Amino acid sequence: MKYKVNIQETEEGYSVSVPGLPGCWSQGATEEEAIENIKDAIETYLQTVEEISKDKDSRFVEVGNA
Repeated sequence: MKYKVNIQETEEGYSVSVPGLPGCWSQGATEEEAIENIKDAIETYLQTVEEISKDKDSRFVEVGNA
């Protein structure tokens, strides 16, 4: 699965966030490190969402690509 990420150079290195996953962000000393770190953050974010919603009455919907 692909996620759009926003990356910004900072004084400490690079900050990266995922607009489609509120609160999902990471950082790294280099752009490459920041990208690798956000991959881990996305996986953790999605696992947490799954855990939180496991006892909820849920449905799946399919949407077209934007």
